[in-house]
Amino acid sequence: MSAGPQQGPPPQSAFTREEWDIVRHHRTPRAVQSWLHRLPYNHEKDGGTLRSFRGVVRHGVAHCLEGALAAATILEQHGYPPRLLSFESVDKLDHVIYPFRADGRWGAIARSRDPGLHGRRPVYLTPRSLAASYMDAYVDLTGRVTGYAVADLADIGAYDWRLSLRNVWKVEKWLIDYAHGRLEMSDRRYARLLARYQAFKKRWPDRKPVYYPNRRFWM
Repeated sequence: MSAGPQQGPPPQSAFTREEWDIVRHHRTPRAVQSWLHRLPYNHEKDGGTLRSFRGVVRHGVAHCLEGALAAATILEQHGYPPRLLSFESVDKLDHVIYPFRADGRWGAIARSRDPGLHGRRPVYLTPRSLAASYMDAYVDLTGRVTGYAVADLADIGAYDWRLSLRNVWKVEKWLIDYAHGRLEMSDRRYARLLARYQAFKKRWPDRKPVYYPNRRFWM
């Protein structure tokens, strides 16, 4: 089954039975986050990919932007706007999450290799404060957030980012070109976080840190 470009949510008939079962059974951000957690991370061992929700379902893996697009596709069917929140970093290893609002607060769904960059409960007053909650966990040996942007996927026009069987590279280019607002931490804070990360990895090279104070707000 295939679908042409959509400027609004596709009808149920555009989805395969397997895809619609996922949509139907994952009606909330928490449910979608749990579904993404069950998928292995896409390490792109055979070359770069940027798959739609359809591609994620078919291949059974997802990296951050693929997970965000899948979340947007699923939750759009349940009344949530299709948005992305993009981060810029000094090391050019950017991160993308799916932001949502619930009861006037902002939260996020995300897939990552790092536990501190997964989803957030809807407790943040603004998209900026949501984005700022990722800054500490973004610091590794090279990463440091410099900016963020909330982008409405409706602005990309009649481009099939939801159900295409091809890589949807246009979404990545669109985000790269999107104007990002500044989101920077002080050099002193960065130096402290970097030193802590380096010490952790020296002691436990095969583990990921989860020592962040906002862990209680992780999804």
